[in-house]
Amino acid sequence: MTLISRVASFAAMTLTAAGLLTTSPGWATGLDQSLIAAPGLATINTLAPHMVPAVETTATVVEPAAPEAPAPTEQTGPQADQDDQDFATLADAVAAQDASAEMDEATRCLAGAIYFEAKGEPLTGQLAVAEVVINRAKSGRFPTDLCSVIKQRGQFGFVRDGRIPAIDQGRTSWRTAVAVARVALADMWDSAASNALYFNAHGRSPGAGIRKIAAIGNHVFYR
Repeated sequence: MTLISRVASFAAMTLTAAGLLTTSPGWATGLDQSLIAAPGLATINTLAPHMVPAVETTATVVEPAAPEAPAPTEQTGPQADQDDQDFATLADAVAAQDASAEMDEATRCLAGAIYFEAKGEPLTGQLAVAEVVINRAKSGRFPTDLCSVIKQRGQFGFVRDGRIPAIDQGRTSWRTAVAVARVALADMWDSAASNALYFNAHGRSPGAGIRKIAAIGNHVFYR
């Protein structure tokens, strides 16, 4: 073989070997296929931490509980029992009164009017007299306190010089008058003459412009 032919053959063999190296898959190239970037994955950075946006939290304020209101204090004692009790009869209400209880001036004056005007009357008649005195004090036409109503000039015949005469407090009729006064002041019993302002004995003519409310015992009651 001539020198030119040898050179040409060597060149052809070299080109053939180079072609095989560039076109054959496999380990012959010395390249790790895992290092070849896959399309679409180059932009993902798996080492960078994933940032989660912070969520704003609102603190919950716990309001202190309002203190409980104290329970109303129940009234105790004989007077509370009487105010809450329903009596079957007026006599029961009168009998339930404490004869030894302290008496204020208004009760004393009212009991005096009952005693002098109606001590011989039935309990309903005594209560009606008490109602007249109480109604006058509330009416605006008479003095506003019970003692002044009773002592008003020309209104009650037993009053002398603006005074209520002394009474023997040991009498049963006095104790009854006191009990009736307490029943009337506490409004423990409804009277047939609950709105009366005047009364007189049977057979006496009433004043002009007043009307009859009830007749109880020896008295007639008007307004």
